[in-house]
Amino acid sequence: MALSELYTEYNRVWIPDAEHVWRSAEILRDFHVGDNVLELLLEDGTHHYPVDPSNTRLPPLRNPDILVGENDLTALSYLHEPAVLHNLKVRFVESRIIYTYCGIILVAVNPYKQLPIYGDAIIHAYSGQNMGDMDPHIFAVAEEAYKQMARNHKNQSIIVSGESGAGKTVSARYTMRYFAVVSKSGSKTKVEDKVLASNPITEAIGNAKTTRNDNSSRFGKYTEISFDKKYQIIGANMRTYLLEKSRVVFQADYERNYHIFYQMCSCAHLPEFKNLRLLSADNFQYTSMGGDITIEGVDDKKDMEETLRTFSLLGLNKDFQSDVFKVLAAILHLGNVEIRNSGDDKSSVPPSDPHLAVFCELLGVRAEGLVRWLCHRRIVLVAETVVKPVPKERAVNARDALAKQIYAHLFDCIINRINTALQAPGKQHAFIGVLDIYGFETFDINSFEQFCINYANEKLQQQFNLHVFKLEQEEYMKEDIPWTLIDFYDNQPVIDLIEAKMGILDLLDEECLFPQGTDQSWLQKLYSYLDANHLFEKPRLSSQAFVVQHFADKVEYQCKGFLEKNRDTLYEELVDILRDSKVIKGRILLQLLFFGYTVDSLWTPYLWKMLHKVKTSLSLLMETLNATTPHYVRCIKPNDEKLPFEYDSRRVVQQLRACGVLETIRISAQSYPSRWTYIEFYSRYSILMSHQEADLNDKKQTCKNVLQRLIQDTNQYKFGRTKIFFRAGQVAYLEKLRLDRLREACITIQKHVRGWSQRRKYLCMREAAIILQQYIRGKRTIRAAALKQGWAAVMIQRHWRGYRVRQVYQLVRLASITIQAFTRGWMARKQYRKMLKEHKALVLQKYCRAWLARRRFQTMRRLVLNVQLSYRVQQLRKKIEEQYLNPVTLQNKENRGLVERLTSLANTQSQAVDRLQVLEAQLEKTTNQKALLEAREKKAQEDANLILREDHEKEMEILKEEIKRLKEERIGLNRKLEEVDQMNSDLQEQVIQLTKHIKIIPELRRDLSSLQNQRNNVDRKMKQQCEQSFLSLYRHFEEKAEELEEVKRELQSQVEELEEENDHLKRLQQIESEAKSKLRQETSRLTAENMDFEEQLDQKDRLIKKLQTQIKSLETSQKGTDTSASAVPKDYLGMLEYKREDEPRLIQNIILDLKPKGVVVNVIPGLPAYILFMCVRHADYLNDEAKLKSLMNAIIGGVKNSHHKDLNLLSFWLSNMYLLLNSLKQYSGEEEFMKQSTPRQKKNCLRNFDLSEHRQILSDLAIHIYHRFITVMEKTLTPTIVPGMLEHESLQGISSMKPTGFRKRSNSIYEDLDTYTISSIIQQLSDFHSTMTQHGMEQGLIRQAVKQLFFLVGAITFNNIMLRKDMCSCRKGMQIRCNISYLEEWLKLKDLQGSNAIDTLKPLSQTAWLLQVNKSTDDDAKEISEKCTELNPVQIVKILNSYTPIDDFEKRVTSSFVRKVQSLLQDREGSTHLMLDTGYRFQVTFPFCPSSQALELLQVPSSLRLDFLTKI
Repeated sequence: MALSELYTEYNRVWIPDAEHVWRSAEILRDFHVGDNVLELLLEDGTHHYPVDPSNTRLPPLRNPDILVGENDLTALSYLHEPAVLHNLKVRFVESRIIYTYCGIILVAVNPYKQLPIYGDAIIHAYSGQNMGDMDPHIFAVAEEAYKQMARNHKNQSIIVSGESGAGKTVSARYTMRYFAVVSKSGSKTKVEDKVLASNPITEAIGNAKTTRNDNSSRFGKYTEISFDKKYQIIGANMRTYLLEKSRVVFQADYERNYHIFYQMCSCAHLPEFKNLRLLSADNFQYTSMGGDITIEGVDDKKDMEETLRTFSLLGLNKDFQSDVFKVLAAILHLGNVEIRNSGDDKSSVPPSDPHLAVFCELLGVRAEGLVRWLCHRRIVLVAETVVKPVPKERAVNARDALAKQIYAHLFDCIINRINTALQAPGKQHAFIGVLDIYGFETFDINSFEQFCINYANEKLQQQFNLHVFKLEQEEYMKEDIPWTLIDFYDNQPVIDLIEAKMGILDLLDEECLFPQGTDQSWLQKLYSYLDANHLFEKPRLSSQAFVVQHFADKVEYQCKGFLEKNRDTLYEELVDILRDSKVIKGRILLQLLFFGYTVDSLWTPYLWKMLHKVKTSLSLLMETLNATTPHYVRCIKPNDEKLPFEYDSRRVVQQLRACGVLETIRISAQSYPSRWTYIEFYSRYSILMSHQEADLNDKKQTCKNVLQRLIQDTNQYKFGRTKIFFRAGQVAYLEKLRLDRLREACITIQKHVRGWSQRRKYLCMREAAIILQQYIRGKRTIRAAALKQGWAAVMIQRHWRGYRVRQVYQLVRLASITIQAFTRGWMARKQYRKMLKEHKALVLQKYCRAWLARRRFQTMRRLVLNVQLSYRVQQLRKKIEEQYLNPVTLQNKENRGLVERLTSLANTQSQAVDRLQVLEAQLEKTTNQKALLEAREKKAQEDANLILREDHEKEMEILKEEIKRLKEERIGLNRKLEEVDQMNSDLQEQVIQLTKHIKIIPELRRDLSSLQNQRNNVDRKMKQQCEQSFLSLYRHFEEKAEELEEVKRELQSQVEELEEENDHLKRLQQIESEAKSKLRQETSRLTAENMDFEEQLDQKDRLIKKLQTQIKSLETSQKGTDTSASAVPKDYLGMLEYKREDEPRLIQNIILDLKPKGVVVNVIPGLPAYILFMCVRHADYLNDEAKLKSLMNAIIGGVKNSHHKDLNLLSFWLSNMYLLLNSLKQYSGEEEFMKQSTPRQKKNCLRNFDLSEHRQILSDLAIHIYHRFITVMEKTLTPTIVPGMLEHESLQGISSMKPTGFRKRSNSIYEDLDTYTISSIIQQLSDFHSTMTQHGMEQGLIRQAVKQLFFLVGAITFNNIMLRKDMCSCRKGMQIRCNISYLEEWLKLKDLQGSNAIDTLKPLSQTAWLLQVNKSTDDDAKEISEKCTELNPVQIVKILNSYTPIDDFEKRVTSSFVRKVQSLLQDREGSTHLMLDTGYRFQVTFPFCPSSQALELLQVPSSLRLDFLTKI
């Protein structure tokens, strides 16, 4: 079908648009060849698109919605620029997917937002997968490179390119991280960590902030990651290209210098940076030119800590780091050296310049020499040497040239040291190179740096074009399709324009040789020599620029500064000054900087050196890339504002044209862009087949027949060996036919369903009419009777309702009276309590007022006494004055006073003597009491010891008597058993007599009914009596309450008296408590000594019991020997005897050589466990600790060595270890494990040793075997999960297959082979279950294993849905739910519902429900947030964004609906991980399950070759 025939009504096309680049429009009328106008419908009205009849160039057709949003752009039916642009926009803006394939290219759009798609779980999910099986991802490209290196033994390259700010550095970093994770070497050198650690250093010294990117790489980097023969990382090597040295001395507005300078300035206060004399970054000229020294969201101090950490991780010592920082600080100080204009084209530097002094101090150079040769130049003539001063401008250029050259050499030196640290210790087997380089650049003002970058991109684009062309040719040849040459863009003429003889670079080199050469003279040469070249143009409005037509776009380069930069020469005099430095001679790094270059190389002009270096490095890079298999990653910058998930079509299309994506599309579109395998075509378009065609067994021939019938023009398709190749637009035509067929089928189904619905509705109405007629006719006949019955019913209802209302009223009245009575009583009591409180308050007030009155009286009395006293003192003074006149009388009075004092002193002395005698008597009394107490304590201690000994002897005698009594009781019990037998016979006779009395039962029933009636009567009487007694009791209680109140008052008065007595007693008690405390101390000491004696007695008791058990064992062994000598039949004890030297044979035969498929083992699966336990019992029976430990260690070691990766062995020994562990518990003698044991098993318990430690070791061993067992099952089951649960279409008639792209076709071979289905998974689970059941595994363990396997099925399936957009469809959800139902039926069939295994599939079942549910309204969003409880918000949003319609009947999920769901889920807490952890293990438990197996009845079969075992 011709492409022009597809321009029919309702189809859509793309027309150019100034704002959005391309705009969609709908065709209003069919277009026919010869029409001048194509009528279109736009959103703002109709539009007439003019068409030239002579050159029919119609607007490009738009792909059907079913094809929009594909993982691979080559899967689109119409391959052109607007289709690519729209597909990327739908994936990026609506689905929030940043990666898309375009043939062999991975297009990565920078989201400007952190996404949860780079964790280790994602890496492991992509590891080992084919590139087209999962959603596009940078990890998929890395896995493809790693896989091809291992499979083809060929080196690989990953080329990452794009504009500044497009995400190149991050993409390259993720690829290296992927290799580090998937190829862990396990060595102690941690090579992978070192490879990743090199990134922070290279970013610090090579990245800077630009207007387009905050972390722009200002150099190209090719990192070779080396692998050994096991394909594990052993080292790495870096090569750098095109370092932007000019950034060291110049930055544009809003840009920064390299990050390392700002990191150092932020740490200037630290001790290790004090000697560098650093200032703030805005105080240095080289770091403040852009005007912005900070980056939003970036902490330079923390970045410096990370840089120092990675320096140490790479093994770069402190001296090396110190040298690096010295050189960097010297560059900053050099930039601040002031150069002044001295007139007459002269310049000078002030000798007192502080920055000059710091620079000279850091590098150890002479300031005089440096100042001289910065401002002068030596010119060597034929006959003499002249020193000429230079103007300020030339001196500044010389200073900047020195700074740039020092930084460039420092950069190379650091890279070399990093390469040395990353060198491989072994031999490199293969490598994967990651190239991170500038993309095509075009600015408003483009200089030499952009010219070199675009030149390098021209070389890379040429290599890319040739590789794409080669792959396309190989594809055609592999499918036996006739190959026709395709016209693809070859940019060799542009490369010749730049690098050929008399090209741009050659003329530049020539102009550099002339001392008087200028930018204008070089430009005029370009105009004259290259004017005839159509790729070179002269601007119309400028005479200072030239234009080059690159493969991506036209670029105008300003010639100003080309030759000035060329003269940016580092002179020999400056180099000599640096070489004479003592500091430099003492440092290895600085020697490498300044002694590693010859004078000639330093005299060579900068641009010529740069040109030579660029050409040489590019040629080496091309050789490397051509010798490897390249993989391409094109990074796209969606907008210039760095807004998350904002899409600027004009910026994106500009980059798509520049990076070669559209060229790939164009090459593919020229031939047969759409390619389907026969299986895909058959599955997708089987609906277009007739019955005769569908009945053919050969699907390939069926596809050919159908296609020849549908498309008559055979030039529109070609049949290959495994694929069908289509011209552009043919798949869209087939989709249109398929959609028409589905629409016709839908109309037919709707017609029949509507007819059936209307018939059903009519029949229901007819049936209802008949029933109504029946009721109406019957109602007429029974109307009179119905009226009477209705009147009677109303009367009955009236009386009944009255009765009910009266009953309720009486109940309410009684309740009200009761409530009133209690309320009134409560109020009366409350009033009484209130009066009582007031009375008490009055009493308190009375006593308080009396106390106050007494207090006032006492104060007045004191005042009166004081007055009297003062009066009497005055009277006494008068008398003394009178007596003073008569001395004799005065002397007599004094003598009398002395006599009185002596008599009083004698009395006080006699009283003191009496008191001393009383105290001495008390002291003697206390000493006597203390001696008595000590004697009593000693006597009590001796009595306690005697009593304890006597008690112990008495207990021994009592125990002996009890043993005798138990023996007598045993004899008595035997007699009672005989009596019980006699009683049984008597009971049988009584049963016979009771049968005779059965006839009397009816009479007894009658008597019982009469008794019940009597009982009811008695109950009624009792109720009445109770009510009367209640009333009388109530009155009696009220009288009693009054009496009690009086008694209460009397008691309160008595209480007050008792309180006074109590205070007196308390004082006495304090005296007694002091004596008691002393007694308590003594008693506590005695009790501690008693406890020590009791512990000693307990130890002796244990010794006695142990000796008694040994005596019993000796007696039993002696009896056993006696009985063996006699002819009495053997009574086996359930033990196996063996010799110590036979222990290795036992382990070899029963563990190492035993196969779980033997007949004996199948009959008794736990036989090895029982045999081993019987041997353990015998060692315990003999009380041989050495033999027991040796046997247990041998068992554990043998089981560890017996299982490796064999499923049957692991299952068999897991079951036996579980049985052995249970046997050790059951026969341990512990009560908790003996509850369900038989008397014989209780008798056979272990006697001498506690094997709890060995039980713990066996438990750990069983857990280890369980995890190995689960791992082996998971390895077997994993390959079947994704094909069975997701890819296989278990529901008939529901196909979810869509067109696939180049990646799927190139990596998957579709042949009609057996594939895994859900039946394969169920069959595998059944095999596992039968194996576990056959080996006698306990049901609890089987449930745990099945639960773990179901979790694995759910997790792997869920993770694949998260990473596969093609699996997120409604039909796929139906298939998943169907498969889950199959698994649930299997659980029911195997009786494993109690394992909760189906609960592990809840995330998967909710995902399937989410894929099927309607996703459009607010109610739908609310329902999703309520029902998807097992999914976190990240997973729900990912599923909604990835939802892909299979047919045009389905609708995509709108971004507004996704935002609604996000708002409802924003408060939900939980994990934020996208993937489920497939390595998660549920905690295994070993529940105790006692065995009913009688060990004494077990027979050891001869086939086990255990004849050296003797049954005891």
